[in-house]
Amino acid sequence: MTADERAARTRAADQLCIDAYADCSGPEIGVAMVAVGGYGRGELAPHSDLDVVLVHDEGVDLGELAQKVWYPLWDSGSALDHSVRSLPEMVSASDADHRVASGLLDVRHITGDPNLTLRLRATTLAQWRKGARTRLPEVRTSALNRHRLIGELAHLSVPDVKEAEGGLRDATTLRGIVATWLVDVPHTELEQSRQALLDVRDVVQGLAGRGSDRIVPEMWPDLAEALGLADDRAAQAHVREIGRRITHLSRLAWRRVDGVLSRPVSPRTPRRPVLEPLATGVALSAGEVVLDKKADPAKDPVLLLRAATAAAERNVVLAPPTAARLVRECPPLPEPWPEEARQLLVRLLASGRGLLEVWETLEETGALTRILPEWERVHSLPHASVIHRFTVDRHVVETCIEASELIRAVARPDVLMVAALLHDIGKGGLTEHSVAGEPIARAAAQRMGFDEECVELIALLVRWHLLLATTATTRDPDDPATVDLVASTLGTAEALSLLSALTEADAKATSPKAWSSWRAGLITDLARRAHAALDSGVALPAITTDELPVPENLNPTSVSIAIEPVPEGSRITTIALDRVGLLADFAAMLAMQRVPVRAARIWAQGPYGVSVWEVAAEGVDPAILRTKYDAIVGGRADPLTRFAPAGTGPLAPTVAVRPEASEQSTVLEVRAADRPGVVYLVCHALAGLGVAVRSAHLDTLGPQAVDVFYLQEDSAGALSETRAAEAAHAVRAALS
Repeated sequence: MTADERAARTRAADQLCIDAYADCSGPEIGVAMVAVGGYGRGELAPHSDLDVVLVHDEGVDLGELAQKVWYPLWDSGSALDHSVRSLPEMVSASDADHRVASGLLDVRHITGDPNLTLRLRATTLAQWRKGARTRLPEVRTSALNRHRLIGELAHLSVPDVKEAEGGLRDATTLRGIVATWLVDVPHTELEQSRQALLDVRDVVQGLAGRGSDRIVPEMWPDLAEALGLADDRAAQAHVREIGRRITHLSRLAWRRVDGVLSRPVSPRTPRRPVLEPLATGVALSAGEVVLDKKADPAKDPVLLLRAATAAAERNVVLAPPTAARLVRECPPLPEPWPEEARQLLVRLLASGRGLLEVWETLEETGALTRILPEWERVHSLPHASVIHRFTVDRHVVETCIEASELIRAVARPDVLMVAALLHDIGKGGLTEHSVAGEPIARAAAQRMGFDEECVELIALLVRWHLLLATTATTRDPDDPATVDLVASTLGTAEALSLLSALTEADAKATSPKAWSSWRAGLITDLARRAHAALDSGVALPAITTDELPVPENLNPTSVSIAIEPVPEGSRITTIALDRVGLLADFAAMLAMQRVPVRAARIWAQGPYGVSVWEVAAEGVDPAILRTKYDAIVGGRADPLTRFAPAGTGPLAPTVAVRPEASEQSTVLEVRAADRPGVVYLVCHALAGLGVAVRSAHLDTLGPQAVDVFYLQEDSAGALSETRAAEAAHAVRAALS
């Protein structure tokens, strides 16, 4: 049934009510017949839940009017529920139950006294707006409980178009939120989605022959035919897409409601929006990420990723108009991507739960296909296996969220996150999806600017992402051939560590059954055995050193700071007489100036300490850096107080001693969240123990700093086991 057909049916029902009321000589003042409920605007359909209410002013004696009015309706066989209420009773019921209030917001006059209907609507609406700050949390709790019980329309194997998240009840709730005047929702988009879902519901109820809102699997072909769609898969995509859109609008609206309710009511609220700078061209306003006044999307192809990452990492809304503007105005990313774009994508994917709503905004605004054109392959694609609780695209996002919890366990978190993004990209065709996905993942990783080694590692992970799960549950773990199969396929311990994390994330995102204690135990045990077969020592990055000329005027108390521009930033070279704590002072100098460090190399050159820092900042002034350095060395600045961590954050840092990595030094590997002051805190803790950093390799991989320090006693020589453990404990404490 289309919207026009529903309107015609509603007009016929209205006329039936009008005629019945007129035949009974219903009064023109003090009594009104109104429509409540239905689809949100009092519309009638074959199996409608529409109520017709005879409303009267208090003190009006209806006598036998009600029964006389209802008899013609009963005789007609119309699917109408009916009741008689006084105006105070209606207002009282609305005040007591937010569900009643929501229905009365759309009360529609049929016949009788129009002024009474107008008073009912005005009183209900005034009460709704007056109590919005206390009632909306009740509505939110009720909706969340319903979502947990029913599930999400876009992903249910048997969708419920009314009660599921993203269904008709949520669409009605959104209209109630708009009626509070606290926040706004895109009306046109909401109404289009609501009408489309009404069309679906009418067909479903017609096929079922009763007032059912659930789409059982055998209905899809008939539903496709009735809606003029190609096949059952097209019908599924259509219904799930509507659910996604309403869900997206609902989550956006509730985010905005939360923002309004969290702010104190004050008559002095500034008229101009307050912008909190987050990154270049990006700011936070009223809980949403927007562009600042200086942003120029036409000249900044990375701005879309920068805005999305800022929103996801802070778990706030990426304003849809901002995303839409960036789609229109940002030029395409060059191929291969610049390093900043690749790092931002990894940070976005590793942002945890904040990723989901930002990803939905990118999808709804068309921004996602600008970043990842391959996404169209899996968009709204249902899984063939019933064990999956989500469609393929949502499963991929959930896999990224799960993988973000595991980045401390791997040396290449950037590779893990992109492999999580692409692991199911081959689905939707006739070829086995891991085989089909390998070349797609390889091409995508090359476009993103990964080096050849990482490209092949990502392709390997996508091709064999089912290897551990399949082998562990179908082969004998005690058979040496089982371990040989895994080891020979992957080749390196690094690939195995990455695949172990990807397998866990993939399984957890699938369903609780896919990562039961039994399955997890089998997979973990196989990975442990394969790791023992592959592990020939941890391969840490080599420290590359250059023999740099030492300035002739460099004296024991001075420092040389040289800066040269490089693509997407600067290279800062520092040289000074080596001492315990020198690296900590240089790291503090850069951190206090808020210079973002991408990578660094540190080594000893004779009596001098040399450090080369690759930073993501242009136009760095060496004079300002020297002033900061002098203040730190002279005790006029206290970086320890400034950079002391407030807590460990969602993921605790990992600090490990690698005794097999060097014979001359003790190697310390640190994995921690990338933030200002990390290198300083590590080096300061080591300096406090009198431990010298002879060389180091610092790298930033998405949201994670992966730093390797080669340590010696001040008098030269590797640290003893006791001292090495003491150093690791001190660093861990400093970062926590």
